Order: sequence, then structure tokens, then C-alpha cells
Amino acid sequence: MPTYCGCGSENSVDHVLVCKVGGYVSMRHNALRDVEASLLEKVCSDVRVEPVLLKTNAPDARLDISARGVWSKCEKTFFDVKVMHPTAESHVRKDLAKLYSEGEAEKKRKYGDRIIHVEKASLTPLVFTTTGGMGPECTRLNKRIAELICNKTGERYSHVMGHIRLRLRFALLRATVVAVRGVQGRRGQGEETDLDEISFNLIPKIQEM
Repeated sequence: MPTYCGCGSENSVDHVLVCKVGGYVSMRHNALRDVEASLLEKVCSDVRVEPVLLKTNAPDARLDISARGVWSKCEKTFFDVKVMHPTAESHVRKDLAKLYSEGEAEKKRKYGDRIIHVEKASLTPLVFTTTGGMGPECTRLNKRIAELICNKTGERYSHVMGHIRLRLRFALLRATVVAVRGVQGRRGQGEETDLDEISFNLIPKIQEM
């Protein structure tokens, strides 16, 4: 690692994971957003990334994902991702349960009334930590996605849930490594296999004769 960050501060792993210079914080956020959106597309309808909200007095408000059919068949739900670094100076004295609770409460305070009363929808905050953890509402969502995928594909719940966790954590790991060390290895080798082409227990499907 270089001795100093591009912002001029002394470098460290903790600093790299919170510094907004270079767009690495946004990269980490967007990596998790895109994985969640791709999973929702398998079982929900009208899935949109950065959906356009109805115009109000706060026109700049923007959430990360919207989808129909997560919690009930026709209900529209908005999702907003937040990635927190638990050993950042502002968080290091808080336990993880409080950190997740504060992150979820912040999203609901910021967007909850607008989503309920203007968009006529529900809001599910998706709070992650850079160490790979998920907040209670994010965990609940991914369990629900796993349940819906199981109903659709006939796969075992444990296999689907394990696959979801792996995809999210590897997306987080890739973005974190890039922030700390830069891009490593050959480019163009990181494309993911489409979910329709694999079994969730990672055993290749046998082609019918």
C-alpha cells in the first residue's frame, strides 16, 4: 500500500475503506446493489436499479432498487443499500447490533414517509458491513429471495442461501481488494455465470440425452 492516500491523509486499511476519493466507496456499494438486483430479477417483476421516484419537493432523492412481488404478489418494495465499516473512527465503539440498527433507522428516517405516502410502497434498508455482515432486514430479504428461488427451481434452501451469501461476500471482497491494493491479475476474467446455467449447490446440471 502507498504511504499516503490520494486525499493527502496517511494511508491505512481503515482509511482506504472510508475515503471517498477515487470512487471506491461507491464501487463497493454498487457491487452489492447489482448482486441484490440480479437475485431479485429471478423471482420478482418490474425490477429496476435506481428507479425514478415521483416528483416532490425533494427531487434529488434516489433509492437503489425497486421490485414487485417480494413480500406479497403485487406489493412494490424499494431497497436502499448502505455499507458501513465497523472499525471506522465513528463506529469503532459501537457493537454490531447497534450499528445495523442505526443504519436501518437512518434509511427509514430519510426515505420512509416518502415511500409509504407518495410511492404507496414499502422500504427495506439493506445494511452491510465491510467485514461481510448483514443487518436484520437485509438478512430477512435474502432469506425471502432464497425461499422464492426454491419454490421456483426446486433447489434445496440451504444450497440457495449458501449461494446467495457467497455471491454477496465475493462481490464485497472484490471491491474491497481493489480499494486496498488496486486491480490484480489479468483483466476480463471476472464475468459471472448466469444463475440459469448453474445449480445452486454448484454441481453442474446433467444434460439430457
